[in-house]
Amino acid sequence: MRSVRVRILATVLVLGVVGVGAWQLMPDAEADAKPIVVGTSDVVTSLDPAGAYDAGSWAVFSNVFQTLTTYQPGSTQPVPDAAEECGFNGDDAKVYVCELREGLRFPSGREMTAEDVKFSFERVLKIDSEVGPASLFSTLRSVEADGREVTFRLSSADATFPFKVATGAASIVDSEAYPADELRGGTGVDGTGPYRLTSYEEGEEAVLVPNPDYRGAVEDRATPVTLRYFTDSAALDEAWKNRAIDVASRELPPETLAGMSPADPDHRISESDGSSTNNLVLDVRPGTPLADPSVRRAMAWLIDRDKIAATVLDGTVEPLYSLIPAGFTGHNTAFFDAFPERDSDKARELLERAGVRTPVPVSLGFPRIGTREKEAYELKEQLEAEGLFLVKLEGREWNAFQKDYAKGEFDAYTLGWIADYPDPDNFSAALIGTGNSMKNGFGDKRIDELILRSQSFGDRTRAVRTFEELQKLTAEKVPMIPLWQRKEYTVTSKDVGGGQFLNDGTGVFRLWRLGWL
Repeated sequence: MRSVRVRILATVLVLGVVGVGAWQLMPDAEADAKPIVVGTSDVVTSLDPAGAYDAGSWAVFSNVFQTLTTYQPGSTQPVPDAAEECGFNGDDAKVYVCELREGLRFPSGREMTAEDVKFSFERVLKIDSEVGPASLFSTLRSVEADGREVTFRLSSADATFPFKVATGAASIVDSEAYPADELRGGTGVDGTGPYRLTSYEEGEEAVLVPNPDYRGAVEDRATPVTLRYFTDSAALDEAWKNRAIDVASRELPPETLAGMSPADPDHRISESDGSSTNNLVLDVRPGTPLADPSVRRAMAWLIDRDKIAATVLDGTVEPLYSLIPAGFTGHNTAFFDAFPERDSDKARELLERAGVRTPVPVSLGFPRIGTREKEAYELKEQLEAEGLFLVKLEGREWNAFQKDYAKGEFDAYTLGWIADYPDPDNFSAALIGTGNSMKNGFGDKRIDELILRSQSFGDRTRAVRTFEELQKLTAEKVPMIPLWQRKEYTVTSKDVGGGQFLNDGTGVFRLWRLGWL
């Protein structure tokens, strides 16, 4: 999921499914409790699941909407939530069937039906928002509803489809409250999740109270939560230091995190071995300065990841040399193998051989969040140091940035990525497949073939060689340059528990696991 979107640990092997069951959430005592205030510098693009593909929006979706399946803490295998059960019909991974749970009710009191599920998936594809998640359902050919049964028919074998059904893109909305062919405006939300959104002020706060009608996989008694939004990491840091918030999640400044001690009794620090990554995405459309692969490879020779990690992010990240981050099945070091160290002579040689005049003028876009501006200046300095490139920086607020890079306004741009589901597919199809979420115009027939092949393996470990070849090709074509990956940190006051479950690498933002101690 785009960042400012998961995060996963280890591999995509089964880690053990935690038992699930339905729970009538929250008696009045919980509903009336003092809210826990959670601070973040993430931005909410839209409250409509068809119009958002970013961490801030999906954090809300995780709590106010249901998906057919979800993830329990510590597991990377989806379990039923709005569904009673789900599974592939047959061995070819082309037909996926879910039986809807009975008794799920929207805020209006109307019971959810299989038609609502069908409607929700189809409207994501029909609306196809430029900053929406339609690309996640590229293999979805049709959806059928019959009684409480929902049948998804896929255009090709896709063993990753069960993961996608558990993402924010698959949030189930009320078909009587949302238009079928356009995004819903306003600040209302009609979902069946563990929380109800009682008020929302853009860029300020979202007030969530427990949903007494919730039925699903969540068994915890939820505490009221207020999500408070801050313009940048510095403002979030100030709020944390002034105790204006009880929880800080995404993203405190690197220097603050680096200076925190787990032994400090005034706070609790939770760390997830996540895979929040940041990439330099390159616009490869004909007529752009980076349309020539030689120019892109020259740029890759000039990047010093170690310096970015040390000086911009205070050692809170690890340099990344691959499309798929460390900890995922299929990870390798393809970019290190191709570009082992910064070498301006090799960059110059590439440009001269291609007959490219220097300096190459390049516009570099970046979102004005967190440390992205500081990072952009460092990249500019690295690319311009030997006179091979001339970089014009163009910063935007998050919403404007999303729209502008989707329209091809920048030659290159830094874009964070937090995987939407715990599988390496989300770092291949979503980032480099034709029609990918990076919106950089890249497409390659061989890469598309490898993506389809990788999706066909039910045993994900069998896809390792395919993913390795994908990454090697990516380092040859250079449609993007991986920069770094980092862990996810959640900091809570000493009075709040459950912070370790908030972000665990599955894309689910579990506000209901927070509670007063």
